[in-house]
Amino acid sequence: MTIRGKARIAGAYEHPGRKISGKSVAQVHAEVALGAVADAGLSLSDVDAYFCAGDAPGFGPLSMADYLGLKQLRYLDSTETGGSSSLVHVGHAAAAIAEGKCHVALITLAGLPRSQPMPRPSASGLAPEAAFELPFGPTTVSMYALAARRHMYEYGTTSAQLAAVKVAASQHAQHNPHAMLPNPVTVEDVLESPMISDPLHRLDCCVISDGGGALVVVSPEAARDLRRQTVTVLGHGESPKLADNGRIDLTYTGAVWSGPRAFEEAGVTQADIDYASIYDSFTITVLQTIEDLGFCEKGKGGAFVADGSLLAPHGALPFNTDGGGLCNNHPANRGGMTKVIEAVRQLRGEANGPVQVPDCELALAHGNGGSLGTRSGAATLILGREGA
Repeated sequence: MTIRGKARIAGAYEHPGRKISGKSVAQVHAEVALGAVADAGLSLSDVDAYFCAGDAPGFGPLSMADYLGLKQLRYLDSTETGGSSSLVHVGHAAAAIAEGKCHVALITLAGLPRSQPMPRPSASGLAPEAAFELPFGPTTVSMYALAARRHMYEYGTTSAQLAAVKVAASQHAQHNPHAMLPNPVTVEDVLESPMISDPLHRLDCCVISDGGGALVVVSPEAARDLRRQTVTVLGHGESPKLADNGRIDLTYTGAVWSGPRAFEEAGVTQADIDYASIYDSFTITVLQTIEDLGFCEKGKGGAFVADGSLLAPHGALPFNTDGGGLCNNHPANRGGMTKVIEAVRQLRGEANGPVQVPDCELALAHGNGGSLGTRSGAATLILGREGA
């Protein structure tokens, strides 16, 4: 079975807040849910499927469905793959819709890591890898720094090339009134920012923000009754990349598998993509992902990003036109949701004016969860403009 054309994204909403005080995580989930269903021209009473990940408080989808008053549900999914969860959810929702199990699926994400403490997940010490990894004190940034350093060793990638990713994101963020870091930066600014974990500087790292977002995925039949322009789900791929008991190759991501699956299902090639939302937890994440998705040869990502290819609206691969996780926001420390939202905006022609890609018909959104230095989960979506 294929999901190509079997489901459409009808609603998309991003919370405007970057520091949200006086509200609970559940409240932010509710706000983005209401925003997305309103954007679709629907209401919560129309929702018959609900998707969330580990950021949802309480007993996951059961607690949130009760809190949101979703009384008509007949399908639930709480798949957890970190930052790629929302893209996985879109693919799963499209598959469930294609099988006739539901017609209107709501996907929500929310978190308050900036305004509230972030306790270490209680399950981390019980994970099977914990005894082998936690004694050495790994951190998120150090694991990505390992991947960056290895890529430099293997392919000659430079810190200046990594910085070009941040520069492009910042050029786009200046047009986003909600961006957490709206000021453009230069390569020199990135290289002169404090070193966090060699070779990654502070400006190579994503922001930490409160916020959230939500999507509504519907059947073609449900879409026909809506006045809102919808976006067609054309292809989806997902894949884990495992640590392999320490024998991990740090130079590639799970996109080497999720990408080809999404392209094959969609029936398009890299040359057909007008816009790309690429997960940008760190600059190295973008560079490796672009290579693994096939937009340039392996090892050539540094040269690709350094020549302005990522700049909107006329670069070879305009990316993250909202500023991405590097400049706009990274709600709940999970940037996949906003990647889909900005792809939807581009296909609807609703991106911020100066960075709207002309005649945008096909968009790719990609998320990565976990860590490039250990184990991670990749998910890729190919989306098409309605009627394209």
